Amino acid sequence: MLCQNCQEREASVHYTQVVNGQKKEMHLCEQCAQGEGYMDFANENLSLHHFLTNMFPFDQTKDQTEQQMTSAQSIQCEGCGLTYHEFRHQGKFGCSQCYEAFSDYLDPIFKRVHSGNTEHVGKIPKRLGGHLHKHREINQLQEQMQQKINEEDFEEAANIRDRIRHLKEELHDGHGGEA
Repeated sequence: MLCQNCQEREASVHYTQVVNGQKKEMHLCEQCAQGEGYMDFANENLSLHHFLTNMFPFDQTKDQTEQQMTSAQSIQCEGCGLTYHEFRHQGKFGCSQCYEAFSDYLDPIFKRVHSGNTEHVGKIPKRLGGHLHKHREINQLQEQMQQKINEEDFEEAANIRDRIRHLKEELHDGHGGEA
């Protein structure tokens, strides 16, 4: 597609603007986009981190007060000396201790980025991880059983217990689904 402005060069900047329900699309080459003021290609400080930080201010939840934000900015990692403000600006940690130093402010970020999950459980290949899948299922069933016991739903807890026994027998007998 050629630039809509000069009709000479290939359009590499595609700009869409919606104002009062009216959609306006522009397809420009870099030179025309720079001349029209749509993009400033001379700014080499533009990074994906800056773009995402401005688009999604992860740690600025609605109930967080200005005072909390100010105190967060002054937190400093004891390992490398990185401040929370520097971490937000750079988008990366200075050392492994930064996770602990900034932990109170990381969960909201991780929850947003990872669809609410803050704990990594990993993936297991289906063909190779048969017994691992069974161990994971047993752990999940044990948690469900404990929840049913707490709710005093003893009949369902007994059903879950029986399923756990069955899975443990399969593992013991070597039918873990391994290839």
